[in-house]
Amino acid sequence: MAIEVFNRYENKYFLTEIMLNRVLAELEEHMMPDKFNRGRKTYSICNIYYDTPDDYLIRTSLAKPAYKEKLRLRAYNIPSKNDIAFLEMKKKFNGLVNKRRTPILLQDGYRFMANNGIGNISEDMNAQVVREISCMIQRYQPLMPKVMIAYDRLAYFEKGNPDLRVSFDTSIRTRRDRLRLEEGNDGSLLLPKGIWLMEIKSASATPLWLTKLLSQEDIYKTSFSKYGYEYKSFITSSKEELHYA
Repeated sequence: MAIEVFNRYENKYFLTEIMLNRVLAELEEHMMPDKFNRGRKTYSICNIYYDTPDDYLIRTSLAKPAYKEKLRLRAYNIPSKNDIAFLEMKKKFNGLVNKRRTPILLQDGYRFMANNGIGNISEDMNAQVVREISCMIQRYQPLMPKVMIAYDRLAYFEKGNPDLRVSFDTSIRTRRDRLRLEEGNDGSLLLPKGIWLMEIKSASATPLWLTKLLSQEDIYKTSFSKYGYEYKSFITSSKEELHYA
């Protein structure tokens, strides 16, 4: 069964292709790839982020408060309406990330969101998580789909310690039309080609071997949110269009 509740710290770093290859050579001595990443083959993750009409959730998040939260509908690769997706609520308090999610048929996920968090709970769903997500939806209603964000991922787990996870995302793509996951994972590139976003996710301290690797490669922690960066880019481009209109 997929893990549905996460409590962990998430640190982010940017890598070039050259840096990535050096990092993976060392990383693979200590970690195992996700079963979908054999031979360093990536898989795609597609998300629809939900927000209020005035973008309250992402605006609040960008203000860097002690507590913030987001809500998204996620699928792996390009799904059909009858495929399993995940409703995910992501909260962050003083640096600790709490992610709660439940599996749901993609078409049922759309209905659940459109009905303000009201819908039937099947036996495959996590009832407690559904109730929490429903409360969030009703607290901020109306919530609506705002942006699709997709990317290609490599993911690794430490040998003997699945608590430590390191992921690498590239070709981050976004669009603000066709906000249905079954309509493809294409979009405009958010970052230049060849840039990878590395995330180290763990509930405990980073192991010494990984700390040394970051130091040797001069890799430094950064603050980056895919949705946040997309939103700032969208607002900037909208202002420029108004200026030249």
